[in-house]
Amino acid sequence: MKYTNPIISGFHPDPSICKVAEDYYLVTSSFEYFPGIPLFHSTDLVNWNQIGHVLTRESQLPLTREHSFVPSQGIYAPTIRHHNGRFYVITTNITIRKSFYVWADNPEGPWSEPIFLEGLMGYDPSLFFDEDGKVYLTYASFPGIGPEGILQTEIDIESGKILSESQLIWEGTGGCSPEGPHLYRVNDWYYLMIAEGGTENGHMVTISKSKNPYGPFESNPYNPILSNRSTKLPIQATGHADLVQATDGSWWAVFLGIRPVKSTKLHHLGRETNLAPVQWSEQGWPVIGSNGRADVIYDTKSKLLNNRIPWEEKEDFNNVSLSPVWNFYRNPPLGSWSLTDKPGFLTLYGQPCTLNDTESPIFVGRRQQHFNCDVSTLLNFTPSEDGEEAGLAVFMNENYHYEIAKTVRQGKSLILFRRRIGSMLKVEKEIEVDQQTVVFKLKSTDKSFTFSFLTAAGEEEVIGVGETSFLSTQIAGGFTGIYFALYATGNGKSSTTPAHFDYFNYISNDESEGRSKL
Repeated sequence: MKYTNPIISGFHPDPSICKVAEDYYLVTSSFEYFPGIPLFHSTDLVNWNQIGHVLTRESQLPLTREHSFVPSQGIYAPTIRHHNGRFYVITTNITIRKSFYVWADNPEGPWSEPIFLEGLMGYDPSLFFDEDGKVYLTYASFPGIGPEGILQTEIDIESGKILSESQLIWEGTGGCSPEGPHLYRVNDWYYLMIAEGGTENGHMVTISKSKNPYGPFESNPYNPILSNRSTKLPIQATGHADLVQATDGSWWAVFLGIRPVKSTKLHHLGRETNLAPVQWSEQGWPVIGSNGRADVIYDTKSKLLNNRIPWEEKEDFNNVSLSPVWNFYRNPPLGSWSLTDKPGFLTLYGQPCTLNDTESPIFVGRRQQHFNCDVSTLLNFTPSEDGEEAGLAVFMNENYHYEIAKTVRQGKSLILFRRRIGSMLKVEKEIEVDQQTVVFKLKSTDKSFTFSFLTAAGEEEVIGVGETSFLSTQIAGGFTGIYFALYATGNGKSSTTPAHFDYFNYISNDESEGRSKL
């Protein structure tokens, strides 16, 4: 049966996976989005359902920036493992430069408060539970602090106390940024798999093995075991993998990859989660995908896999909580949003912070997961003070975004289209309207975003177009992907008028893409 990569589209990088009985659980990086660490469940490795987030409280995930000039802080590269009936997720919060893990008896939570790894000078931590009861903590060293490479120590899993001095166990094969380590035991061998080459087009997966968890580790002579570098394959920058063995004994790898816009090297959807089969050579080395290359379509005889279905999402905000696809940008201010103040609507209370600031804007967004898609939302909003604003944004980070919004200036009710491209901020167009309720629409293709609204007469009027290239990772920087966001702001002061969003519709127009469904 055939399946198509990515298995989880849009900004879902650094996937880590574990298997419990007949179920699979997967987590990915979330950076500065809250709640943090999206958590997925599957029974067949291809069709994934997001069941929540691991970090749902500000006490678990503080995101107030100490260094405001650095984009994409927050959660880097979580690893999920299951041992003795308990789930563990370990990660690094770059915002506070601390590594920690949390645990839960059930994946749906509640997850514990963070157990910090005091004194650990590294990132991308991973846990390995050995057969003799020892627990190994494997991680990448911070650049410029000590030896560059993969270090390892032992910890007490109950307290988080580090039990031994960290040892450098492998420097990799010579590629830059050796990181994302995972330690496995297969038969009598310990395998250490890492990412190298940086998380750009030179990204790759390499592996080594040893009879001892501290090495010395023998490098696979056929490294890298996964890389699409220097090819024209549709998926690029493949790396940061994790291995899992299925119930039928087959092996698989989940890994990140990007899909550049055709005829360019630019990408804006973010690094996505992909899946490839793993074969073992006679020499005892894993081979990922098609002899180390990652394809879009795989034809496998495994009974685990099912087809995918078309994607159409309609959020009516009728529940008392947001569905798991929604995020805030950093920790939302208390009382800044509600699903109950006006039942059936998402209500946002604009604050002084704007989308251009490094604080926490009043922002509720979800990932863009398809190049070609249509988005629409109905806004009920009658601003009374100059500067009060609410609308729909296409957002990469505070320095790169487009938005269509409703506002008021000198008593005039306006709909505007704005671009923020680095240091260039410009309102491209304003149209005076006399509507309390307005429908905003967005049409996305691989090259552009087209913004429009419905007039009082029900006619669609285009107000602006923005290129996807300006919001690409190569231009905007950072490690995330595009979000479609509903937002409100007072532009330097608190709004006196709440913004009410009645619905949010998202329809994919990519014929080859679908939505995973259990």
